[in-house]
Amino acid sequence: MNDVLKGFKEFIARGNAVELAIGIVIGSAFGAVINAIVDYLITPLIAAIFGKPNLDSVLTFEINHAQFSIGAILTALINFVLVAAAIYFFVVVPLNALQRRRRNEEVPADEKPEDVALLEEIRDLLAGRPPQA
Repeated sequence: MNDVLKGFKEFIARGNAVELAIGIVIGSAFGAVINAIVDYLITPLIAAIFGKPNLDSVLTFEINHAQFSIGAILTALINFVLVAAAIYFFVVVPLNALQRRRRNEEVPADEKPEDVALLEEIRDLLAGRPPQA
């Protein structure tokens, strides 16, 4: 039993498990934010444009008392695209900009890239050599 507890303690102490738990909690909270954006901003815009907030009752048909709704599928697809767009524009684009800014700050402006410094060193060594006949 002691080995099981020790193994569990090592598992929890590893960064991967903690990072995964944090990611799940933050992802859940962020999902609520994205759902609020879709439910209270984008869906009313769709309702204002098309007259209905969703297409669930549109494009339905019945076969042998079984109800089929193409509109519900279209609503789910539209919601997926809207959530993906919200994540891209509100998370991915700002994080990419932040990463670019951090990369630009890491390299000091007065420091030359390694390939340029190497080419200049080769040039200087060749300039000090006597001309070849």
